[in-house]
Amino acid sequence: MITIGKDKLVTMNIQYKYWPLKKFLDDTVDCGVQNIELWGAAPHFHSEDMTYADIQKVRREIETRNLSLVCYTPEQCVYPINMAAETEPERRRSLKFFEDSIRVAGELHCPKMLVTTGWGYFDDSNKEEAWEHAREGIYDLCELGLEHGVKIALEVLRTDESNLVNNLPSLCKMLKELNHKNVGGMIDNAPMGFAGETPKDYLDALGKDLIHVHFIDGTPGGHLAWGDGNLPAEQYLEELSAGGYENYLSLEITSGRYYMDPTASVKQSVDYLFKLLK
Repeated sequence: MITIGKDKLVTMNIQYKYWPLKKFLDDTVDCGVQNIELWGAAPHFHSEDMTYADIQKVRREIETRNLSLVCYTPEQCVYPINMAAETEPERRRSLKFFEDSIRVAGELHCPKMLVTTGWGYFDDSNKEEAWEHAREGIYDLCELGLEHGVKIALEVLRTDESNLVNNLPSLCKMLKELNHKNVGGMIDNAPMGFAGETPKDYLDALGKDLIHVHFIDGTPGGHLAWGDGNLPAEQYLEELSAGGYENYLSLEITSGRYYMDPTASVKQSVDYLFKLLK
C-alpha cells in the first residue's frame, strides 16, 4: 500500500535551463506541487555570480508563490568541482565552493543540500587517497552545515561518474566512516537501477537515514519524465511506504529531450504520480 502523500512531490529546474526561473516556479504552482529542489547553476542560480540581494530576490520569488524549498543542489558533477581531486588547489577550490553553497542554502532557509563525493582516477590508482579526501571534505561540510541549519544529503553516482560512492554498499561505508549526525543518504533512481538495487534495499540499510530521493523514470538511466521509461513507479512507492519513508520525492528530469518544452515533462510526471500517491 502506498502511504506517501502528494504533498511530498518536488519539482526541479534542471530541464528549464533555457527558460526563466519564474517559468519553472509558475509551472510548479500550476501543476499543484508545493515543493521545489533548486538546481544551483546558470542562468537561474549560479551562486558565485550572485550578490546577497540576488539570493534574497530568488528566495522571495519562491516564498511569494507559497512554495517550500526542500533541497539545494549546486551543480557539482562537471569540471572544476571535485572534492576528491588529486591536486590540493582543485580540492581547496571545490571545498570552498561547497562551503559557500551551504551558506547560500542557509540564506535560502533551505534545510538540505545535496553533495556528491567527486571521483578518483578510473584505473583506481589513487582511489584510496581520493576516498580519504572526499570523506574529510564531507565531514567538514557536515560541521559547517550544523552552523547554518543545513543537513547534507549524500548522493550515489553512476559508475561512469564516480569510482567512490556509486552503489548502496559504498554509500553505507562512507556514512559509517563519517559517523556524523548531520548527513544522510539518498536515492537516485538511475544509479540505483544500474546497480540492481531497490528502495527496499536502501531502507533496510539506512532506515531513517534515507533523507531524500531523486524519483525519476528511466531505462534505468536517462532521468526521464514518468511514463517515458520502464522503471516500476508503483513498486518503488510501495517499498518506500512499507519502509516508513517520510521525506521527499524529487523530479530530477535532466534529459535534453525536454529542453524545448519542460512544462510538458513536469505535467506528465505529476499527473502520472498523482494517480499513485495518497
